[in-house]
Amino acid sequence: MNAPVIPPKLYDCRDAFAATLERLAAENETIVAVCNDSVGSSKLNGFKSKFPDRLVNVGIAEQNMVGVGAGLANGGRLPYVCAAAPFLTGRSLEQIKADISYSNANVKLVGISSGLAYGELGPTHHSIEDFAWTRVLPNLPVIAPCDRIETAAAVEWAAGHDGPCFLRLSRVGVPDLLPEGHRFEIGKANLLREGSDITLIANGTLTHRIVKAAEILAERGIKARVLNMATVRPIDEAAIIAAANETGAIVTAEEHSIFGGLGSAVAEVVVDNAPVPMKRLGVPGIFAPTGSAEFLLDEFGMAPTAIADAAVALLKRK
Repeated sequence: MNAPVIPPKLYDCRDAFAATLERLAAENETIVAVCNDSVGSSKLNGFKSKFPDRLVNVGIAEQNMVGVGAGLANGGRLPYVCAAAPFLTGRSLEQIKADISYSNANVKLVGISSGLAYGELGPTHHSIEDFAWTRVLPNLPVIAPCDRIETAAAVEWAAGHDGPCFLRLSRVGVPDLLPEGHRFEIGKANLLREGSDITLIANGTLTHRIVKAAEILAERGIKARVLNMATVRPIDEAAIIAAANETGAIVTAEEHSIFGGLGSAVAEVVVDNAPVPMKRLGVPGIFAPTGSAEFLLDEFGMAPTAIADAAVALLKRK
């Protein structure tokens, strides 16, 4: 009799963000948190309790919030500006462009509950355009960690980075994929699985799904390389070019529109350097309906079995 399969433990990356920020703040008194009446959803209650004079809650005024962050940075503070991703990016894009990116202000933007995490609240709360909006801005690294370990490492990297960045975090539980003690390196993909037949690339909550898809493909005799592309900008061009040359086909999957996001960034590298067949999986350029994140990802063809099927179909074009 086969032993029962025990599902992996799932973690909320916001908890790793909050714990790391509190630890860093204890070591660096210049660190402050700025939020838009989102102390709870940004997991800042612990920070507020430990450092009450270093939390600025501007209320539901995201444009002002970004300006406050820039002002604090100009005054020598190290601000982490936290808000729900659709409102931090969409509502405040002009301020992010002028006050943060153009000014190269040392502000860490943290988009909470990104992608389809607020699925039940409908399209106004879905954040499936934020990669497209942020990755075009100069001076602004764009990072979507795949698990709690990479989240903690990216938050720590951000504190030591002299300049702005955008951290895209979800509230959807994900399993650990990277080893404890992992050090985040900007612009560097993580090779999670070797493979020579096709490459699967994702970040954030989709990374563990492509790992499962690769396992399904292995059962079908297909060796899939798996890359965790946490940094959307600057993207790891070398890893993408190697994947194209060595495996001959690439599938990307993302909790974002297929226009302007991770798939587009990968395709730009591929078409300029090593053209091969590609398939971009994501939200197909529509407003997603209302439903749980799990339901919506499956609905848009990003269940592990669907990703594996897309890879098989792509191989026929190889």
